[in-house]
Amino acid sequence: MNSPLESNVLFLLGPVPITQAIVTTWAIMVVLVLGAFLLTRRLDLRPSRRQAALELLVATLDAQITETTGASPKPYRGFIGTLFLFVLIANWSSLLPGIEPPTARLETDAALALLVFLSVIWFGIRAGGVGGWLKSFAAPNPVMIPLNMLESVTRVFSMFVRLFGNVMSGVFVIGIVASLAGLLVPVPLMALDLLTGLVQAYIFAVLALAFITATVEDGQTKAPETAPAPKTALAPSPTNKDT
Repeated sequence: MNSPLESNVLFLLGPVPITQAIVTTWAIMVVLVLGAFLLTRRLDLRPSRRQAALELLVATLDAQITETTGASPKPYRGFIGTLFLFVLIANWSSLLPGIEPPTARLETDAALALLVFLSVIWFGIRAGGVGGWLKSFAAPNPVMIPLNMLESVTRVFSMFVRLFGNVMSGVFVIGIVASLAGLLVPVPLMALDLLTGLVQAYIFAVLALAFITATVEDGQTKAPETAPAPKTALAPSPTNKDT
């Protein structure tokens, strides 16, 4: 097996080397785009089994977003759902003969982590403006500004290192067992690799969602709560009545 830090160059596109990970990544993106178009082009008020299954997936995603953040899932559904599906399919692509998952390469995981880093900035500015996003670094107090800025980089770095280490180690172990014991022995390991790929995709998407919503919540300005005006009962003034 090749070193996980080396990439196999398939051909050159001008000065740009095209590796197997790049080809697989673009193939996955084409599959996602075509699948989304074909599965959603005929939607009806009376859903078919295909549409019912899609609606169940979307409802499950919305419930997970709401449960994780307590916020409305609409602003995050598209990005988090696409991120989860891409990482999941990329992890499971190792089951195809001769295909190495792109998430087992540092450049792919670094690109995904950079995408999450930029999305945190974009969602933060979208929710509270540039001032609100900058304000998020001062939470809970301005003394934490240097640490919060450092955390915004280190937490994204930990995301791609975690994803790279888990996916690469699974591929590496299956390759070693297959080379030593034959083709049928690694089948249980491949089943375990399916579960690992699902868990890693879920963790990556949930961490991205948690980082985004934390920045949004810290950057939103909260209006000071004012105590309601006391209700005073107007007592009737005493009057003298002739009896």
